[in-house]
Amino acid sequence: MDSGSKQTRITKRARKLSASRPVASSTRNRAGARAETEGEVTLQQAKFRHMEAVRAHPVAELLECPPEIVLLLNRSAKCLSFEAGEAVFHQSGICRGLYLVITGQFLRRAERLKTRLTLGPARAGDLVELAAALGDNQHTFTLAAQTAGSVLMLPMEALNQAFQSFPPLRMRLLEELAREVSRAYNTCCFSRMSRPRRASSTA
Repeated sequence: MDSGSKQTRITKRARKLSASRPVASSTRNRAGARAETEGEVTLQQAKFRHMEAVRAHPVAELLECPPEIVLLLNRSAKCLSFEAGEAVFHQSGICRGLYLVITGQFLRRAERLKTRLTLGPARAGDLVELAAALGDNQHTFTLAAQTAGSVLMLPMEALNQAFQSFPPLRMRLLEELAREVSRAYNTCCFSRMSRPRRASSTA
């Protein structure tokens, strides 16, 4: 066998190997991209299931009680109106009851370690101050009207009577408070995670 034919076979073999490498590399890249996509989908599904578990429950469902308890709460409820800028209650003040926003928009503000924090808005349908009503009866933040609006207050006296007569109501509100804390934690984590992304995108 002459050296020319041997060299030809070596050249052909080298061409075959070099042609097969991009295919293998492309296959690996596609597999990696598919696994990454599937991982993102799974993570999104897990986040969705978690958010569904902690989403706010309708007030009608939370306050679903026997007729006599409903009558007690309805009779004691007070409708309060506020102009823009007026405070519904102040942080560290005595909690007079639960507040249900009827109309308008209200803003939650708190002071922690001499730092003022905005905790987010309260809109129609929101049940406000579960922590104080179910805890030590001391407001944990200040609620002020951003626009003219009204709230329905369920006084603590009536709530305590309802809790004694129908204990599941208190448990239901405690579960909603746990969901509220979880939602606030998720929002805080999301905002912290989004900051590095924004910084990297502007760099």
